[in-house]
Amino acid sequence: MGPHPAVAAIRLAVRRVLHDVLNEFAERTERAPRPELADAGPGRRRPTLPERPDAPLVLVACSGGADSMALASALAFEARKLAVRAGGITVDHNLQDGSDVRAAEVVARLAAMGLDPVEAVSVHVGRDGGPEAAARDARYAALDAAAERHGAAAVLLGHTRDDQAETVLLGLARGSGIRSLSGMAAASGPAGRYRRPFLQLDRQTARKACLVQSLPVWDDPHNVDPAYTRSRLRHEGLPALEKALGKGVVEALARTAQLSRDDADALDTWAAEADTAVRDDAGQLDCAKMYALPPAVRRRVLRRAAVEAGAPAGSLFARHIEEVDRLITGWRGQQAINLPGRVEARRQGGRLVIRQS
Repeated sequence: MGPHPAVAAIRLAVRRVLHDVLNEFAERTERAPRPELADAGPGRRRPTLPERPDAPLVLVACSGGADSMALASALAFEARKLAVRAGGITVDHNLQDGSDVRAAEVVARLAAMGLDPVEAVSVHVGRDGGPEAAARDARYAALDAAAERHGAAAVLLGHTRDDQAETVLLGLARGSGIRSLSGMAAASGPAGRYRRPFLQLDRQTARKACLVQSLPVWDDPHNVDPAYTRSRLRHEGLPALEKALGKGVVEALARTAQLSRDDADALDTWAAEADTAVRDDAGQLDCAKMYALPPAVRRRVLRRAAVEAGAPAGSLFARHIEEVDRLITGWRGQQAINLPGRVEARRQGGRLVIRQS
């Protein structure tokens, strides 16, 4: 008799990602330079090729919640059958009393699954961008550092289809454009470090997998705290939408994310190619050539230019780009536009100059 359907589903999702990691690792290994085998002369041994590097290390980011505990269990199971080393990281945000004790418990559970290395990383959460954004920034910084420290090929994250739907709705509420509607990518970060195997699985599947495997889980009280936007959306917004529109809202939003990502990727590629064509010999943006671009492409070129000039990508919103765009499409002799990061956009002699002031 095979495993429970929920357990089979999470294992299959992780197995697919691990195969991707292994294929990418093999390609990098093949491209790595090898020492030349020159003739060593009579009576001498030729130098031997180095042994194959160790199997790639894959880490799971585990909070102790149902999604990440299910992910950790699937990684531990699948890694034993593949040429993959598996480890785990839990991040202690120090936002609740006893968080260090919980982090130690998660480490013990990961070690009991056979994961190695496992560790808890303590972080300080700042205030920039609000509590949720600050915690996320601190968490990813810690995971990046851990991945570098251990030489990990990938870090698995337990985001589910439900998380994807929430992300799409949050992007829609911000009015940030199609890129925000594309939600979370299956692979993101430096060289695709972060992998999200569960984006096609719902939250209940992960919880059921923990239940049938008798895995203890921790429910973060922040996830039901109405002070947090995502919590309100999860417990009030999405249920209200499903009541008004019927079941299937989560699946439809996740499908919207994938379609939006495909469109956004295509527009980004177009913008990258157009960026070179609309610049003069001095590298400045030619306003006449910019005006001829479709608005979606033009605004992407402007955003790229602002980020390259030093504007923080996370602080650069649609309203900023719209104001800069008006220097091209609605020129009336406006003053310079101030952007985050002390970056200034100014029109001069038919050129758009974007630089730090």
